[in-house]
Amino acid sequence: MTAKDMHDIKWIRDNPDAFDRGLARRGLPGEAKRLVEIDERRRAAIQKAEAALARRNAASREIGAAKKSNEEAAAQALMAEVARLKAEIPALEAEEKKLSKELDDALAQIPNLPLPEVPDGKDPSGNVEHHRFGAKRNYGFAPQQHFDLGEDLGQMDFEAAAKLSGARFVVLKRGLARLERALGQFMLDVHTTEHGYTEVAPPLLVRDEVMFGTAQLPKFEHDQFMAINVDFVKQAAGEYLKNLEPSVKEELERALASDAQDPARDFADRAFVTMMSHFAEVAGAQQTRRWLIPTAEVPLTNLVRESIVDEAALPLRFTAGTPCFRAEAGAAGKDTRGMIRQHQFDKVELVSITTPEESKDELERMLACAEEVLRRLDLHYRVVTLCTGDMGFAAQKTYDIEVWLPGQGMYREISSCSLCGEFQARRMNARYRARDGRQIRYLHTLNGSGVAVGRALIAVMETYQQQGGSIAVPDALQRYMGGLKTIERAQ
Repeated sequence: MTAKDMHDIKWIRDNPDAFDRGLARRGLPGEAKRLVEIDERRRAAIQKAEAALARRNAASREIGAAKKSNEEAAAQALMAEVARLKAEIPALEAEEKKLSKELDDALAQIPNLPLPEVPDGKDPSGNVEHHRFGAKRNYGFAPQQHFDLGEDLGQMDFEAAAKLSGARFVVLKRGLARLERALGQFMLDVHTTEHGYTEVAPPLLVRDEVMFGTAQLPKFEHDQFMAINVDFVKQAAGEYLKNLEPSVKEELERALASDAQDPARDFADRAFVTMMSHFAEVAGAQQTRRWLIPTAEVPLTNLVRESIVDEAALPLRFTAGTPCFRAEAGAAGKDTRGMIRQHQFDKVELVSITTPEESKDELERMLACAEEVLRRLDLHYRVVTLCTGDMGFAAQKTYDIEVWLPGQGMYREISSCSLCGEFQARRMNARYRARDGRQIRYLHTLNGSGVAVGRALIAVMETYQQQGGSIAVPDALQRYMGGLKTIERAQ
Protein backbone atom coordinates (compact mmCIF):
# COMPACT_ATOMS: atom_id res chain seq x y z
CA MET A 1 0.00 0.00 0.00
CA THR A 2 1.06 3.58 -0.53
CA ALA A 3 -0.30 6.61 1.27
CA LYS A 4 -2.47 7.65 -1.67
CA ASP A 5 -4.41 4.39 -1.46
CA MET A 6 -6.76 5.58 1.30
CA HIS A 7 -7.17 9.34 1.30
CA ASP A 8 -5.32 11.70 -1.03
CA ILE A 9 -2.60 13.08 1.26
CA LYS A 10 -1.82 15.82 -1.25
CA TRP A 11 -5.44 17.00 -1.04
CA ILE A 12 -5.28 16.90 2.76
CA ARG A 13 -2.04 18.91 2.69
CA ASP A 14 -3.64 21.53 0.41
CA ASN A 15 -7.04 21.55 2.20
CA PRO A 16 -6.43 20.77 5.89
CA ASP A 17 -9.38 22.82 7.17
CA ALA A 18 -11.85 21.25 4.73
CA PHE A 19 -10.61 17.76 5.68
CA ASP A 20 -11.04 18.42 9.39
CA ARG A 21 -14.49 19.95 8.82
CA GLY A 22 -15.51 16.73 7.07
CA LEU A 23 -14.31 14.67 10.04
CA ALA A 24 -16.02 17.04 12.48
CA ARG A 25 -19.33 16.40 10.70
CA ARG A 26 -18.83 12.74 11.57
CA GLY A 27 -18.18 13.67 15.19
CA LEU A 28 -14.44 13.00 14.91
CA PRO A 29 -11.45 15.15 15.92
CA GLY A 30 -9.27 16.84 13.33
CA GLU A 31 -6.48 14.74 11.86
CA ALA A 32 -4.99 16.96 9.16
CA LYS A 33 -2.14 18.38 11.26
CA ARG A 34 -0.99 14.95 12.46
CA LEU A 35 -1.22 13.42 8.99
CA VAL A 36 0.63 16.31 7.33
CA GLU A 37 3.40 16.11 9.95
CA ILE A 38 3.88 12.39 9.31
CA ASP A 39 3.86 13.06 5.57
CA GLU A 40 6.46 15.82 5.92
CA ARG A 41 8.75 13.45 7.80
CA ARG A 42 8.11 10.77 5.19
CA ARG A 43 8.88 13.13 2.32
CA ALA A 44 12.03 14.34 4.07
CA ALA A 45 13.13 10.72 4.49
CA ILE A 46 12.48 10.08 0.79
CA GLN A 47 14.53 13.14 -0.16
CA LYS A 48 17.42 12.07 2.10
CA ALA A 49 17.40 8.55 0.68
CA GLU A 50 17.20 9.83 -2.90
CA ALA A 51 19.95 12.40 -2.27
CA ALA A 52 22.21 9.73 -0.75
CA LEU A 53 21.56 7.39 -3.67
CA ALA A 54 22.19 10.16 -6.22
CA ARG A 55 25.41 11.15 -4.45
CA ARG A 56 26.58 7.52 -4.30
CA ASN A 57 26.00 7.13 -8.05
CA ALA A 58 27.74 10.44 -8.80
CA ALA A 59 30.70 9.56 -6.54
CA SER A 60 31.01 6.16 -8.20
CA ARG A 61 31.31 7.88 -11.57
CA GLU A 62 33.86 10.38 -10.15
CA ILE A 63 36.10 7.54 -8.95
CA GLY A 64 36.82 6.51 -12.52
CA ALA A 65 37.60 10.09 -13.54
CA ALA A 66 39.92 10.56 -10.54
CA LYS A 67 41.81 7.35 -11.31
CA LYS A 68 42.06 8.31 -14.96
CA SER A 69 43.65 11.60 -13.88
CA ASN A 70 45.98 9.75 -11.45
CA GLU A 71 44.39 11.54 -8.50
CA GLU A 72 44.76 8.58 -6.17
CA ALA A 73 44.00 10.49 -2.96
CA ALA A 74 40.79 11.86 -4.42
CA ALA A 75 39.85 8.41 -5.69
CA GLN A 76 40.40 6.89 -2.24
CA ALA A 77 38.32 9.64 -0.61
CA LEU A 78 35.51 9.04 -3.12
CA MET A 79 35.66 5.27 -2.53
CA ALA A 80 35.37 5.84 1.21
CA GLU A 81 32.39 8.14 0.61
CA VAL A 82 30.69 5.53 -1.58
CA ALA A 83 31.24 2.85 1.08
CA ARG A 84 29.80 5.15 3.76
CA LEU A 85 26.76 6.01 1.66
CA LYS A 86 26.25 2.36 0.75
CA ALA A 87 26.12 1.55 4.45
CA GLU A 88 23.78 4.49 5.24
CA ILE A 89 21.25 4.02 2.43
CA PRO A 90 19.51 0.87 3.84
CA ALA A 91 18.83 2.72 7.11
CA LEU A 92 17.47 5.73 5.21
CA GLU A 93 15.23 3.48 3.09
CA ALA A 94 14.05 1.66 6.22
CA GLU A 95 13.10 4.99 7.80
CA GLU A 96 11.16 5.93 4.68
CA LYS A 97 9.28 2.61 4.78
CA LYS A 98 8.56 3.00 8.50
CA LEU A 99 7.09 6.48 8.01
CA SER A 100 5.12 5.37 4.94
CA LYS A 101 3.61 2.56 6.99
CA GLU A 102 2.84 4.97 9.84
CA LEU A 103 1.00 7.25 7.41
CA ASP A 104 -0.80 4.33 5.72
CA ASP A 105 -1.90 2.93 9.09
CA ALA A 106 -3.21 6.34 10.18
CA LEU A 107 -5.08 6.95 6.92
CA ALA A 108 -6.58 3.44 6.97
CA GLN A 109 -8.43 4.24 10.20
CA ILE A 110 -10.08 7.42 8.87
CA PRO A 111 -13.58 7.17 7.32
CA ASN A 112 -14.77 8.69 4.08
CA LEU A 113 -15.89 12.32 4.17
CA PRO A 114 -19.63 13.03 3.79
CA LEU A 115 -20.98 14.90 0.80
CA PRO A 116 -22.27 18.44 1.48
CA GLU A 117 -25.94 17.43 1.08
CA VAL A 118 -25.75 14.70 3.76
CA PRO A 119 -27.68 15.87 6.87
CA ASP A 120 -25.68 16.44 10.03
CA GLY A 121 -26.51 14.30 13.05
CA LYS A 122 -25.01 12.19 15.81
CA ASP A 123 -27.12 9.02 15.55
CA PRO A 124 -30.16 7.54 13.75
CA SER A 125 -32.39 10.26 15.20
CA GLY A 126 -30.67 12.64 12.76
CA ASN A 127 -31.71 10.66 9.67
CA VAL A 128 -34.09 12.42 7.30
CA GLU A 129 -37.07 10.66 5.76
CA HIS A 130 -37.08 10.91 1.99
CA HIS A 131 -40.35 9.25 0.95
CA ARG A 132 -42.69 6.32 1.66
CA PHE A 133 -44.38 3.63 -0.38
CA GLY A 134 -47.69 1.97 0.47
CA ALA A 135 -49.43 2.05 3.83
CA LYS A 136 -49.63 0.01 7.02
CA ARG A 137 -52.16 -2.79 6.75
CA ASN A 138 -55.06 -3.19 9.13
CA TYR A 139 -55.50 -6.65 10.60
CA GLY A 140 -58.55 -7.98 12.40
CA PHE A 141 -56.18 -9.60 14.89
CA ALA A 142 -52.93 -8.80 16.71
CA PRO A 143 -50.14 -9.48 14.16
CA GLN A 144 -47.41 -11.83 15.37
CA GLN A 145 -43.65 -11.52 14.99
CA HIS A 146 -41.92 -13.72 12.43
CA PHE A 147 -40.32 -16.09 14.93
CA ASP A 148 -43.66 -16.88 16.56
CA LEU A 149 -45.23 -17.43 13.16
CA GLY A 150 -42.35 -19.60 11.94
CA GLU A 151 -42.17 -21.73 15.07
CA ASP A 152 -45.96 -22.22 15.15
CA LEU A 153 -45.79 -23.37 11.52
CA GLY A 154 -43.07 -25.85 12.50
CA GLN A 155 -40.84 -24.44 9.75
CA MET A 156 -38.42 -22.16 11.64
CA ASP A 157 -36.22 -23.95 14.17
CA PHE A 158 -33.78 -21.93 16.30
CA GLU A 159 -33.25 -24.74 18.81
CA ALA A 160 -31.99 -27.16 16.15
CA ALA A 161 -29.73 -24.42 14.73
CA ALA A 162 -28.26 -23.78 18.18
CA LYS A 163 -27.33 -27.46 18.47
CA LEU A 164 -25.61 -27.26 15.11
CA SER A 165 -23.94 -23.85 15.27
CA GLY A 166 -24.86 -21.90 18.41
CA ALA A 167 -26.85 -18.70 18.77
CA ARG A 168 -27.84 -16.42 15.86
CA PHE A 169 -28.47 -19.22 13.37
CA VAL A 170 -31.72 -20.69 12.08
CA VAL A 171 -32.95 -23.83 10.34
CA LEU A 172 -35.76 -23.19 7.83
CA LYS A 173 -37.89 -26.04 6.54
CA ARG A 174 -40.48 -26.82 3.88
CA GLY A 175 -42.48 -23.76 2.76
CA LEU A 176 -40.34 -21.16 4.52
CA ALA A 177 -37.11 -22.64 3.14
CA ARG A 178 -38.63 -22.52 -0.34
CA LEU A 179 -39.94 -18.99 0.22
CA GLU A 180 -36.46 -17.75 1.13
CA ARG A 181 -35.04 -19.38 -2.01
CA ALA A 182 -37.86 -17.90 -4.09
CA LEU A 183 -37.17 -14.41 -2.78
CA GLY A 184 -33.49 -14.56 -3.78
CA GLN A 185 -34.30 -15.93 -7.23
CA PHE A 186 -37.00 -13.30 -7.77
CA MET A 187 -34.61 -10.47 -6.86
CA LEU A 188 -31.83 -11.75 -9.13
CA ASP A 189 -34.23 -12.14 -12.04
CA VAL A 190 -35.51 -8.56 -11.66
CA HIS A 191 -32.01 -7.07 -11.41
CA THR A 192 -30.51 -9.06 -14.28
CA THR A 193 -33.36 -9.07 -16.80
CA GLU A 194 -34.79 -5.60 -16.14
CA HIS A 195 -32.18 -3.47 -14.36
CA GLY A 196 -29.09 -4.34 -16.41
CA TYR A 197 -26.96 -5.94 -13.69
CA THR A 198 -24.57 -8.76 -14.59
CA GLU A 199 -24.99 -11.79 -12.33
CA VAL A 200 -21.79 -13.02 -10.69
CA ALA A 201 -21.14 -16.12 -8.58
CA PRO A 202 -18.14 -14.93 -6.50
CA PRO A 203 -15.91 -16.74 -3.97
CA LEU A 204 -17.14 -16.60 -0.37
CA LEU A 205 -13.58 -16.68 1.03
CA VAL A 206 -11.29 -13.74 0.22
CA ARG A 207 -7.79 -12.47 0.99
CA ASP A 208 -6.76 -9.69 3.38
CA GLU A 209 -6.17 -7.15 0.62
CA VAL A 210 -9.66 -7.70 -0.79
CA MET A 211 -11.25 -6.98 2.62
CA PHE A 212 -8.99 -3.94 2.91
CA GLY A 213 -10.09 -2.70 -0.50
CA THR A 214 -13.72 -2.28 0.54
CA ALA A 215 -12.68 -1.11 4.06
CA GLN A 216 -13.79 -4.07 6.18
CA LEU A 217 -10.15 -4.22 7.28
CA PRO A 218 -8.46 -3.09 9.40
CA LYS A 219 -11.13 -1.04 11.21
CA PHE A 220 -13.80 -3.75 11.44
CA GLU A 221 -11.75 -6.91 11.87
CA HIS A 222 -13.69 -7.70 15.08
CA ASP A 223 -16.92 -8.13 13.08
CA GLN A 224 -15.53 -10.67 10.62
CA PHE A 225 -15.12 -14.45 10.54
CA MET A 226 -11.70 -15.81 9.57
CA ALA A 227 -10.84 -19.26 8.21
CA ILE A 228 -7.40 -20.83 8.82
CA ASN A 229 -6.39 -24.32 7.71
CA VAL A 230 -6.28 -26.67 10.70
CA ASP A 231 -2.95 -28.24 9.71
CA PHE A 232 -1.39 -24.79 9.67
CA VAL A 233 -2.77 -24.06 13.15
CA LYS A 234 -1.31 -27.28 14.54
CA GLN A 235 2.08 -26.60 12.98
CA ALA A 236 2.11 -22.95 14.10
CA ALA A 237 1.03 -23.94 17.63
CA GLY A 238 3.93 -26.36 17.89
CA GLU A 239 6.41 -23.72 16.71
CA TYR A 240 4.91 -21.10 19.01
CA LEU A 241 5.06 -23.28 22.11
CA LYS A 242 8.54 -24.56 21.26
CA ASN A 243 9.89 -21.01 21.21
CA LEU A 244 8.33 -19.93 24.52
CA GLU A 245 10.62 -19.16 27.42
CA PRO A 246 10.73 -22.24 29.70
CA SER A 247 9.38 -20.30 32.67
CA VAL A 248 6.45 -18.94 30.64
CA LYS A 249 5.73 -22.40 29.24
CA GLU A 250 5.68 -23.91 32.75
CA GLU A 251 3.34 -21.18 33.99
CA LEU A 252 1.04 -21.76 31.00
CA GLU A 253 0.96 -25.53 31.64
CA ARG A 254 0.06 -24.93 35.31
CA ALA A 255 -2.66 -22.47 34.32
CA LEU A 256 -4.19 -24.87 31.79
CA ALA A 257 -4.28 -27.61 34.43
CA SER A 258 -5.91 -25.38 37.03
CA ASP A 259 -9.56 -25.28 38.02
CA ALA A 260 -11.86 -23.14 35.89
CA GLN A 261 -12.40 -20.78 38.84
CA ASP A 262 -8.68 -20.42 39.58
CA PRO A 263 -7.27 -16.91 38.89
CA ALA A 264 -4.48 -18.60 36.96
CA ARG A 265 -6.99 -19.36 34.23
CA ASP A 266 -6.97 -15.68 33.33
CA PHE A 267 -3.32 -16.03 32.34
CA ALA A 268 -4.19 -19.06 30.20
CA ASP A 269 -7.02 -17.15 28.50
CA ARG A 270 -4.75 -14.20 27.74
CA ALA A 271 -2.04 -16.52 26.44
CA PHE A 272 -4.60 -18.19 24.16
CA VAL A 273 -5.68 -14.84 22.71
CA THR A 274 -2.04 -13.88 22.14
CA MET A 275 -1.34 -17.22 20.47
CA MET A 276 -4.37 -16.96 18.16
CA SER A 277 -3.38 -13.42 17.22
CA HIS A 278 0.07 -14.75 16.36
CA PHE A 279 -1.46 -17.50 14.19
CA ALA A 280 -3.62 -14.97 12.38
CA GLU A 281 -0.65 -12.69 11.66
CA VAL A 282 1.53 -15.52 10.41
CA ALA A 283 -1.32 -16.99 8.38
CA GLY A 284 -1.96 -13.60 6.80
CA ALA A 285 1.71 -13.13 5.98
CA GLN A 286 1.82 -16.58 4.37
CA GLN A 287 -1.53 -16.06 2.61
CA THR A 288 -2.95 -19.18 4.28
CA ARG A 289 -5.93 -17.42 5.87
CA ARG A 290 -9.12 -16.24 4.25
CA TRP A 291 -12.08 -14.14 5.38
CA LEU A 292 -15.71 -15.19 5.02
CA ILE A 293 -17.42 -12.38 3.14
CA PRO A 294 -19.73 -10.15 5.23
CA THR A 295 -21.47 -9.15 1.98
CA ALA A 296 -20.96 -9.77 -1.73
CA GLU A 297 -19.96 -6.10 -1.96
CA VAL A 298 -16.46 -7.30 -1.07
CA PRO A 299 -15.72 -9.62 -4.02
CA LEU A 300 -17.92 -7.74 -6.51
CA THR A 301 -16.27 -4.35 -5.94
CA ASN A 302 -12.81 -5.90 -5.98
CA LEU A 303 -13.38 -7.29 -9.48
CA VAL A 304 -11.81 -4.03 -10.71
CA ARG A 305 -8.96 -3.91 -8.20
CA GLU A 306 -5.49 -3.13 -9.56
CA SER A 307 -6.85 -2.46 -13.03
CA ILE A 308 -7.47 0.37 -15.48
CA VAL A 309 -10.92 0.21 -17.11
CA ASP A 310 -11.78 2.00 -20.35
CA GLU A 311 -14.42 4.68 -19.78
CA ALA A 312 -16.41 3.26 -22.70
CA ALA A 313 -17.04 0.11 -20.60
CA LEU A 314 -18.61 2.09 -17.75
CA PRO A 315 -20.82 1.82 -15.86
CA LEU A 316 -20.20 -1.73 -14.69
CA ARG A 317 -23.11 -3.17 -12.73
CA PHE A 318 -22.82 -6.46 -10.84
CA THR A 319 -25.24 -8.46 -8.72
CA ALA A 320 -24.85 -11.64 -6.68
CA GLY A 321 -26.99 -13.64 -4.31
CA THR A 322 -24.73 -15.12 -1.64
CA PRO A 323 -24.60 -16.24 1.95
CA CYS A 324 -23.05 -13.54 4.14
CA PHE A 325 -21.24 -13.97 7.45
CA ARG A 326 -20.93 -11.45 10.30
CA ALA A 327 -19.78 -11.86 13.88
CA GLU A 328 -22.26 -9.20 15.08
CA ALA A 329 -19.61 -8.36 17.68
CA GLY A 330 -21.31 -5.11 18.68
CA ALA A 331 -24.84 -6.55 18.84
CA ALA A 332 -24.76 -8.25 22.25
CA GLY A 333 -28.28 -8.20 23.68
CA LYS A 334 -29.81 -6.84 20.44
CA ASP A 335 -32.41 -8.83 18.49
CA THR A 336 -31.47 -12.04 20.26
CA ARG A 337 -34.72 -13.70 19.13
CA GLY A 338 -35.50 -14.33 15.53
CA MET A 339 -33.71 -13.68 12.23
CA ILE A 340 -32.98 -9.94 12.39
CA ARG A 341 -29.31 -10.33 13.37
CA GLN A 342 -27.81 -13.62 12.21
CA HIS A 343 -24.22 -14.77 11.89
CA GLN A 344 -25.17 -16.26 8.50
CA PHE A 345 -27.78 -14.79 6.16
CA ASP A 346 -28.52 -14.47 2.43
CA LYS A 347 -28.44 -11.20 0.56
CA VAL A 348 -28.71 -10.04 -3.04
CA GLU A 349 -26.05 -7.37 -3.51
CA LEU A 350 -25.84 -4.59 -6.11
CA VAL A 351 -22.49 -3.00 -7.03
CA SER A 352 -21.87 -0.23 -9.55
CA ILE A 353 -18.53 1.03 -10.88
CA THR A 354 -18.69 4.36 -12.68
CA THR A 355 -17.16 7.79 -13.26
CA PRO A 356 -17.18 10.72 -10.81
CA GLU A 357 -19.55 12.63 -13.06
CA GLU A 358 -22.14 9.83 -13.12
CA SER A 359 -21.91 8.45 -9.58
CA LYS A 360 -24.60 10.57 -7.92
CA ASP A 361 -27.15 9.67 -10.61
CA GLU A 362 -26.09 6.03 -10.27
CA LEU A 363 -26.92 6.15 -6.55
CA GLU A 364 -30.47 7.30 -7.33
CA ARG A 365 -30.77 4.56 -9.95
CA MET A 366 -29.53 1.88 -7.53
CA LEU A 367 -32.01 3.03 -4.90
CA ALA A 368 -34.85 2.77 -7.43
CA CYS A 369 -33.75 -0.78 -8.38
CA ALA A 370 -33.80 -1.89 -4.73
CA GLU A 371 -37.16 -0.20 -4.16
CA GLU A 372 -38.70 -1.99 -7.14
CA VAL A 373 -38.22 -5.33 -5.40
CA LEU A 374 -40.25 -4.17 -2.39
CA ARG A 375 -42.88 -2.49 -4.56
CA ARG A 376 -43.54 -5.73 -6.44
CA LEU A 377 -43.88 -7.54 -3.15
CA ASP A 378 -46.28 -4.77 -2.05
CA LEU A 379 -44.39 -4.17 1.19
CA HIS A 380 -44.82 -0.86 2.98
CA TYR A 381 -41.48 0.94 3.45
CA ARG A 382 -39.84 4.30 3.82
CA VAL A 383 -36.54 5.68 2.49
CA VAL A 384 -34.30 7.75 4.76
CA THR A 385 -31.10 9.65 4.07
CA LEU A 386 -28.59 8.71 6.74
CA CYS A 387 -27.04 11.53 8.71
CA THR A 388 -23.28 11.97 9.13
CA GLY A 389 -23.27 10.17 12.48
CA ASP A 390 -25.06 7.06 11.20
CA MET A 391 -23.30 6.55 7.87
CA GLY A 392 -21.00 3.61 7.20
CA PHE A 393 -17.21 3.99 7.30
CA ALA A 394 -16.69 3.92 3.50
CA ALA A 395 -19.77 5.93 2.48
CA GLN A 396 -20.06 9.52 1.25
CA LYS A 397 -23.84 9.30 1.17
CA THR A 398 -26.30 6.54 2.07
CA TYR A 399 -30.00 5.86 1.61
CA ASP A 400 -31.57 3.24 3.87
CA ILE A 401 -34.78 1.49 2.91
CA GLU A 402 -36.69 0.57 6.04
CA VAL A 403 -39.51 -1.95 5.67
CA TRP A 404 -42.51 -1.94 8.01
CA LEU A 405 -42.80 -5.06 10.18
CA PRO A 406 -46.36 -5.32 11.55
CA GLY A 407 -45.41 -7.90 14.18
CA GLN A 408 -42.67 -5.70 15.60
CA GLY A 409 -44.66 -2.53 14.99
CA MET A 410 -41.60 -0.73 13.62
CA TYR A 411 -39.53 0.00 10.54
CA ARG A 412 -36.36 -2.07 10.09
CA GLU A 413 -33.55 -1.63 7.59
CA ILE A 414 -33.77 -3.97 4.62
CA SER A 415 -31.37 -2.20 2.25
CA SER A 416 -28.58 0.37 2.37
CA CYS A 417 -27.47 2.02 -0.89
CA SER A 418 -24.19 3.90 -0.59
CA LEU A 419 -22.00 6.08 -2.76
CA CYS A 420 -18.35 5.64 -1.76
CA GLY A 421 -16.77 8.00 -4.28
CA GLU A 422 -13.11 7.14 -4.91
CA PHE A 423 -12.54 5.97 -1.31
CA GLN A 424 -12.59 2.25 -2.09
CA ALA A 425 -11.03 2.71 -5.52
CA ARG A 426 -7.95 4.27 -3.93
CA ARG A 427 -7.62 1.35 -1.55
CA MET A 428 -7.98 -1.09 -4.48
CA ASN A 429 -5.96 1.01 -6.98
CA ALA A 430 -8.92 0.80 -9.37
CA ARG A 431 -8.86 3.41 -12.13
CA TYR A 432 -10.25 4.18 -15.56
CA ARG A 433 -8.84 5.70 -18.73
CA ALA A 434 -10.84 8.69 -19.96
CA ARG A 435 -12.27 8.67 -23.47
CA ASP A 436 -9.51 11.00 -24.68
CA GLY A 437 -7.05 8.19 -23.90
CA ARG A 438 -4.71 10.40 -21.90
CA GLN A 439 -6.16 11.01 -18.44
CA ILE A 440 -6.31 8.19 -15.87
CA ARG A 441 -8.55 8.77 -12.84
CA TYR A 442 -9.89 6.82 -9.90
CA LEU A 443 -13.24 5.10 -10.36
CA HIS A 444 -16.25 5.74 -8.15
CA THR A 445 -17.86 2.73 -6.46
CA LEU A 446 -21.38 2.18 -5.12
CA ASN A 447 -23.00 -0.71 -3.33
CA GLY A 448 -26.45 -1.58 -2.08
CA SER A 449 -28.66 -4.43 -0.94
CA GLY A 450 -31.12 -5.46 -3.56
CA VAL A 451 -32.30 -6.61 -0.95
CA ALA A 452 -31.46 -8.58 2.23
CA VAL A 453 -33.20 -11.91 1.63
CA GLY A 454 -33.60 -12.91 5.27
CA ARG A 455 -35.18 -9.62 6.19
CA ALA A 456 -37.42 -9.78 3.12
CA LEU A 457 -38.57 -13.17 4.36
CA ILE A 458 -39.38 -11.63 7.74
CA ALA A 459 -41.26 -8.76 6.08
CA VAL A 460 -43.30 -11.09 3.86
CA MET A 461 -44.16 -13.36 6.80
CA GLU A 462 -45.30 -10.52 9.04
CA THR A 463 -47.06 -8.54 6.30
CA TYR A 464 -48.84 -11.49 4.67
CA GLN A 465 -49.77 -13.36 7.86
CA GLN A 466 -53.39 -14.48 8.13
CA GLN A 467 -55.76 -15.31 10.96
CA GLY A 468 -54.58 -18.59 12.45
CA GLY A 469 -50.89 -18.11 11.52
CA SER A 470 -50.74 -19.14 7.86
CA ILE A 471 -48.74 -17.00 5.38
CA ALA A 472 -50.17 -15.87 2.03
CA VAL A 473 -47.58 -16.00 -0.77
CA PRO A 474 -47.26 -12.65 -2.62
CA ASP A 475 -48.38 -12.76 -6.25
CA ALA A 476 -44.86 -11.95 -7.49
CA LEU A 477 -43.46 -15.07 -5.82
CA GLN A 478 -46.09 -17.68 -6.64
CA ARG A 479 -44.44 -18.82 -9.87
CA TYR A 480 -41.24 -19.43 -7.90
CA MET A 481 -43.24 -21.47 -5.38
CA GLY A 482 -44.76 -23.87 -7.91
CA GLY A 483 -48.07 -22.01 -7.72
CA LEU A 484 -48.34 -22.38 -3.94
CA LYS A 485 -50.52 -19.57 -2.58
CA THR A 486 -50.43 -20.23 1.15
CA ILE A 487 -47.86 -21.61 3.58
CA GLU A 488 -49.56 -23.56 6.31
CA ARG A 489 -48.58 -25.87 9.11
CA ALA A 490 -48.03 -29.42 7.86
CA GLN A 491 -50.75 -31.74 9.07
